[in-house]
Amino acid sequence: MTYGTKLRERIAAPGTTPLIGVYDMYSATITAQHYDAMFVSGFGFAASYYGLPDIGFIAWPDMMAFVQRLRGAFPGHHLLVDIDDGYVDPEVACHVVEGLERTGASGVIIEDQKRPRRCGHADGKQVLPLADYLTKLDMVLATRRDMVVVARTDATEEADILHRAEALAATDADVVLVDGVRSVDWIRRIRGVVGDKPLLFNQIAGGKSPSLSLGELTDLGVDIAIYSTPCLFAAHRAMHSALTDLKRADGRLPEADDTGGVGRVGVRTATRLLEGNLARLRSVPESARG
Repeated sequence: MTYGTKLRERIAAPGTTPLIGVYDMYSATITAQHYDAMFVSGFGFAASYYGLPDIGFIAWPDMMAFVQRLRGAFPGHHLLVDIDDGYVDPEVACHVVEGLERTGASGVIIEDQKRPRRCGHADGKQVLPLADYLTKLDMVLATRRDMVVVARTDATEEADILHRAEALAATDADVVLVDGVRSVDWIRRIRGVVGDKPLLFNQIAGGKSPSLSLGELTDLGVDIAIYSTPCLFAAHRAMHSALTDLKRADGRLPEADDTGGVGRVGVRTATRLLEGNLARLRSVPESARG
Protein backbone atom coordinates (compact mmCIF):
# COMPACT_ATOMS: atom_id res chain seq x y z
CA MET A 1 0.00 0.00 0.00
CA THR A 2 1.39 3.40 -0.96
CA TYR A 3 1.79 6.42 1.28
CA GLY A 4 -0.84 8.29 -0.70
CA THR A 5 -3.37 5.49 -0.27
CA LYS A 6 -2.71 5.34 3.46
CA LEU A 7 -3.31 9.06 3.87
CA ARG A 8 -6.39 8.93 1.63
CA GLU A 9 -7.86 6.18 3.82
CA ARG A 10 -7.08 8.14 6.96
CA ILE A 11 -8.84 11.20 5.54
CA ALA A 12 -11.90 9.10 4.69
CA ALA A 13 -12.19 7.77 8.25
CA PRO A 14 -14.66 9.42 10.65
CA GLY A 15 -13.58 12.63 12.36
CA THR A 16 -11.08 15.34 11.52
CA THR A 17 -7.52 14.16 10.89
CA PRO A 18 -4.89 16.40 12.54
CA LEU A 19 -1.50 16.96 10.90
CA ILE A 20 1.11 18.71 13.03
CA GLY A 21 3.52 21.18 11.47
CA VAL A 22 7.21 20.30 11.84
CA TYR A 23 10.12 22.55 10.92
CA ASP A 24 13.23 20.39 11.48
CA MET A 25 14.18 16.85 12.43
CA TYR A 26 14.13 17.52 16.16
CA SER A 27 10.61 18.94 16.13
CA ALA A 28 9.53 16.00 13.96
CA THR A 29 11.06 13.54 16.41
CA ILE A 30 9.07 14.99 19.29
CA THR A 31 5.89 15.25 17.19
CA ALA A 32 6.21 11.60 16.16
CA GLN A 33 5.79 10.60 19.81
CA HIS A 34 2.35 12.24 19.93
CA TYR A 35 0.88 12.09 16.41
CA ASP A 36 1.22 9.82 13.38
CA ALA A 37 0.63 12.56 10.79
CA MET A 38 2.94 15.49 10.06
CA PHE A 39 2.61 18.63 7.98
CA VAL A 40 5.81 19.94 6.42
CA SER A 41 5.02 23.61 6.91
CA GLY A 42 6.36 26.22 4.52
CA PHE A 43 6.21 28.83 7.29
CA GLY A 44 8.24 26.65 9.63
CA PHE A 45 10.76 25.56 7.01
CA ALA A 46 11.40 29.11 5.79
CA ALA A 47 11.91 30.21 9.39
CA SER A 48 14.18 27.34 10.45
CA TYR A 49 16.21 26.73 7.29
CA TYR A 50 16.65 30.28 6.06
CA GLY A 51 15.69 32.47 9.01
CA LEU A 52 13.29 34.28 6.70
CA PRO A 53 9.53 34.91 6.54
CA ASP A 54 7.26 32.73 4.43
CA ILE A 55 7.18 34.95 1.35
CA GLY A 56 8.68 32.75 -1.34
CA PHE A 57 12.33 32.13 -0.41
CA ILE A 58 12.13 28.32 -0.26
CA ALA A 59 14.14 26.51 -2.95
CA TRP A 60 12.57 23.23 -4.00
CA PRO A 61 15.77 21.11 -3.67
CA ASP A 62 16.00 22.15 -0.01
CA MET A 63 12.41 21.10 0.64
CA MET A 64 12.87 17.79 -1.16
CA ALA A 65 16.01 17.02 0.85
CA PHE A 66 14.16 17.74 4.10
CA VAL A 67 11.29 15.45 3.17
CA GLN A 68 13.77 12.71 2.28
CA ARG A 69 15.30 12.95 5.76
CA LEU A 70 11.87 12.90 7.36
CA ARG A 71 10.75 9.84 5.46
CA GLY A 72 13.97 8.02 6.31
CA ALA A 73 13.45 8.61 10.02
CA PHE A 74 9.67 8.17 10.10
CA PRO A 75 8.71 5.42 7.62
CA GLY A 76 5.24 4.93 9.06
CA HIS A 77 4.03 8.51 9.45
CA HIS A 78 1.84 10.47 7.07
CA LEU A 79 3.76 13.39 5.49
CA LEU A 80 1.81 16.20 3.83
CA VAL A 81 4.15 18.72 2.20
CA ASP A 82 3.53 22.41 1.49
CA ILE A 83 5.02 23.21 -1.94
CA ASP A 84 3.68 26.78 -2.08
CA ASP A 85 2.82 27.65 -5.70
CA GLY A 86 4.81 24.72 -7.08
CA TYR A 87 7.84 27.04 -7.19
CA VAL A 88 6.24 29.20 -9.87
CA ASP A 89 6.66 27.17 -13.06
CA PRO A 90 4.25 24.30 -13.84
CA GLU A 91 7.08 22.10 -15.13
CA VAL A 92 9.00 22.66 -11.89
CA ALA A 93 5.85 21.84 -9.91
CA CYS A 94 5.51 18.53 -11.75
CA HIS A 95 9.19 17.72 -11.25
CA VAL A 96 8.89 18.40 -7.53
CA VAL A 97 5.73 16.32 -7.19
CA GLU A 98 7.33 13.41 -9.02
CA GLY A 99 10.43 13.62 -6.82
CA LEU A 100 8.46 13.92 -3.58
CA GLU A 101 6.31 10.93 -4.44
CA ARG A 102 9.42 8.89 -5.23
CA THR A 103 10.86 10.01 -1.87
CA GLY A 104 7.76 8.85 -0.02
CA ALA A 105 5.70 11.98 0.65
CA SER A 106 2.06 11.18 1.32
CA GLY A 107 0.70 14.32 -0.28
CA VAL A 108 1.29 17.93 -1.31
CA ILE A 109 -0.54 21.23 -1.05
CA ILE A 110 -0.30 23.54 -4.07
CA GLU A 111 -1.75 27.05 -4.00
CA ASP A 112 -3.05 29.58 -6.52
CA GLN A 113 -1.00 32.55 -5.31
CA LYS A 114 1.14 34.60 -7.64
CA ARG A 115 4.47 36.15 -6.74
CA PRO A 116 5.38 37.80 -4.50
CA ARG A 117 3.57 35.20 -2.39
CA ARG A 118 2.59 35.53 1.27
CA CYS A 119 1.77 33.32 4.22
CA GLY A 120 -1.85 32.27 3.82
CA HIS A 121 -2.83 34.28 6.92
CA ALA A 122 -1.03 37.48 5.89
CA ASP A 123 -2.39 40.56 4.17
CA GLY A 124 -1.56 41.45 0.58
CA LYS A 125 -2.12 38.08 -1.07
CA GLN A 126 -2.70 38.00 -4.82
CA VAL A 127 -3.98 35.05 -6.82
CA LEU A 128 -3.35 33.81 -10.34
CA PRO A 129 -6.13 33.88 -12.90
CA LEU A 130 -8.16 30.77 -12.14
CA ALA A 131 -7.54 29.26 -15.60
CA ASP A 132 -3.77 29.56 -15.13
CA TYR A 133 -3.90 27.84 -11.76
CA LEU A 134 -6.16 25.07 -13.03
CA THR A 135 -3.71 24.41 -15.87
CA LYS A 136 -0.87 24.01 -13.35
CA LEU A 137 -3.04 21.89 -11.07
CA ASP A 138 -4.11 19.61 -13.94
CA MET A 139 -0.46 19.07 -14.88
CA VAL A 140 0.38 18.13 -11.28
CA LEU A 141 -2.59 15.78 -11.10
CA ALA A 142 -1.50 14.09 -14.32
CA THR A 143 2.02 13.67 -12.91
CA ARG A 144 1.22 12.15 -9.54
CA ARG A 145 0.60 8.43 -9.38
CA ASP A 146 -1.10 7.96 -6.04
CA MET A 147 -0.01 10.95 -3.96
CA VAL A 148 -2.74 13.02 -2.29
CA VAL A 149 -3.02 16.47 -3.88
CA VAL A 150 -4.60 19.33 -1.93
CA ALA A 151 -5.78 22.21 -4.13
CA ARG A 152 -5.51 25.46 -2.19
CA THR A 153 -6.94 28.88 -2.93
CA ASP A 154 -5.81 32.09 -1.26
CA ALA A 155 -8.66 34.17 -2.66
CA THR A 156 -9.83 36.94 -0.34
CA GLU A 157 -12.85 38.39 -2.13
CA GLU A 158 -16.05 36.68 -0.98
CA ALA A 159 -17.48 35.81 -4.39
CA ASP A 160 -14.09 34.65 -5.64
CA ILE A 161 -13.57 32.41 -2.60
CA LEU A 162 -16.74 30.45 -3.30
CA HIS A 163 -16.18 30.41 -7.06
CA ARG A 164 -12.66 29.05 -6.74
CA ALA A 165 -13.56 26.54 -4.03
CA GLU A 166 -16.28 25.14 -6.25
CA ALA A 167 -13.93 25.01 -9.25
CA LEU A 168 -11.24 23.23 -7.25
CA ALA A 169 -13.74 20.71 -5.97
CA ALA A 170 -14.67 19.88 -9.57
CA THR A 171 -11.09 18.79 -10.37
CA ASP A 172 -9.44 15.46 -9.57
CA ALA A 173 -7.69 16.99 -6.56
CA ASP A 174 -8.27 14.91 -3.43
CA VAL A 175 -8.86 17.77 -1.01
CA VAL A 176 -9.76 21.47 -1.10
CA LEU A 177 -8.20 24.11 1.14
CA VAL A 178 -9.36 27.72 1.40
CA ASP A 179 -6.66 29.40 3.45
CA GLY A 180 -7.29 32.23 5.88
CA VAL A 181 -10.98 31.41 6.45
CA ARG A 182 -12.21 34.07 8.86
CA SER A 183 -15.26 32.55 10.54
CA VAL A 184 -17.26 29.43 11.29
CA ASP A 185 -19.98 30.73 8.98
CA TRP A 186 -17.49 30.82 6.12
CA ILE A 187 -16.41 27.24 6.83
CA ARG A 188 -20.05 26.24 6.44
CA ARG A 189 -20.39 28.21 3.20
CA ILE A 190 -17.27 26.65 1.74
CA ARG A 191 -18.35 23.20 2.86
CA GLY A 192 -21.60 23.78 1.00
CA VAL A 193 -19.97 24.57 -2.36
CA VAL A 194 -17.34 21.80 -2.35
CA GLY A 195 -19.94 19.06 -2.08
CA ASP A 196 -18.52 15.68 -1.08
CA LYS A 197 -14.90 16.67 -1.67
CA PRO A 198 -12.78 16.43 1.51
CA LEU A 199 -12.11 19.82 3.09
CA LEU A 200 -8.93 20.97 4.87
CA PHE A 201 -8.72 23.74 7.48
CA ASN A 202 -5.48 25.51 8.41
CA GLN A 203 -5.02 26.74 11.98
CA ILE A 204 -2.12 28.98 12.94
CA ALA A 205 -1.75 30.85 16.21
CA GLY A 206 -2.42 34.54 15.67
CA GLY A 207 -3.78 33.90 12.18
CA LYS A 208 -7.00 35.03 10.57
CA SER A 209 -8.99 31.85 11.23
CA PRO A 210 -10.85 31.01 14.43
CA SER A 211 -9.30 28.53 16.86
CA LEU A 212 -11.47 25.41 16.82
CA SER A 213 -11.25 21.97 18.41
CA LEU A 214 -11.17 18.79 16.35
CA GLY A 215 -14.65 17.99 17.59
CA GLU A 216 -15.95 21.37 16.41
CA LEU A 217 -14.27 20.92 13.03
CA THR A 218 -15.79 17.46 12.65
CA ASP A 219 -19.23 18.93 13.30
CA LEU A 220 -18.52 21.50 10.56
CA GLY A 221 -17.67 18.80 8.05
CA VAL A 222 -13.92 19.44 8.00
CA ASP A 223 -11.92 16.31 7.13
CA ILE A 224 -8.35 17.49 7.82
CA ALA A 225 -6.82 20.11 10.11
CA ILE A 226 -3.23 21.25 9.67
CA TYR A 227 -1.47 22.94 12.57
CA SER A 228 1.37 24.82 10.92
CA THR A 229 3.38 26.25 13.80
CA PRO A 230 2.69 24.88 17.31
CA CYS A 231 6.19 23.37 17.55
CA LEU A 232 7.94 26.41 16.08
CA PHE A 233 6.15 28.93 18.29
CA ALA A 234 6.59 26.76 21.41
CA ALA A 235 10.33 26.54 20.69
CA HIS A 236 10.47 30.33 20.17
CA ARG A 237 9.01 30.99 23.61
CA ALA A 238 10.96 28.23 25.38
CA MET A 239 14.31 29.38 23.97
CA HIS A 240 13.66 32.97 25.02
CA SER A 241 12.75 31.76 28.50
CA ALA A 242 15.77 29.47 28.82
CA LEU A 243 18.25 32.13 27.69
CA THR A 244 16.69 34.76 29.94
CA ASP A 245 17.08 32.37 32.89
CA LEU A 246 20.68 31.58 31.89
CA LYS A 247 21.58 35.27 31.79
CA ARG A 248 19.85 35.88 35.12
CA ALA A 249 21.82 32.99 36.67
CA ASP A 250 25.14 34.45 35.49
CA GLY A 251 25.65 31.57 33.07
CA ARG A 252 24.99 28.72 35.54
CA LEU A 253 23.00 25.96 33.87
CA PRO A 254 19.99 24.59 35.74
CA GLU A 255 19.93 21.03 37.01
CA ALA A 256 18.68 18.64 34.35
CA ASP A 257 15.99 16.05 34.96
CA ASP A 258 16.88 13.00 32.87
CA THR A 259 14.42 10.69 34.58
CA GLY A 260 11.65 11.31 32.07
CA GLY A 261 9.83 13.73 34.36
CA VAL A 262 8.66 17.25 33.69
CA GLY A 263 11.90 18.99 34.69
CA ARG A 264 14.65 20.47 32.52
CA VAL A 265 15.76 18.38 29.56
CA GLY A 266 19.35 17.17 29.73
CA VAL A 267 21.76 15.43 27.40
CA ARG A 268 20.61 11.91 28.29
CA THR A 269 16.96 12.71 27.60
CA ALA A 270 17.79 14.31 24.26
CA THR A 271 20.07 11.45 23.26
CA ARG A 272 17.45 8.83 24.10
CA LEU A 273 14.94 10.73 21.97
CA LEU A 274 17.26 10.88 18.96
CA GLU A 275 18.36 7.26 19.28
CA GLY A 276 14.81 6.33 18.36
CA ASN A 277 15.51 7.60 14.84
CA LEU A 278 18.25 5.03 14.27
CA ALA A 279 17.11 2.45 11.74
CA ARG A 280 17.88 -0.46 14.05
CA LEU A 281 15.62 0.95 16.78
CA ARG A 282 12.87 2.46 14.67
CA SER A 283 9.31 1.14 14.88
CA VAL A 284 6.29 1.93 12.75
CA PRO A 285 3.21 3.29 14.60
CA GLU A 286 0.37 0.76 14.57
CA SER A 287 -2.09 3.37 13.24
CA ALA A 288 0.11 4.09 10.21
CA ARG A 289 0.75 0.53 9.11
CA GLY A 290 -0.71 -0.73 5.86
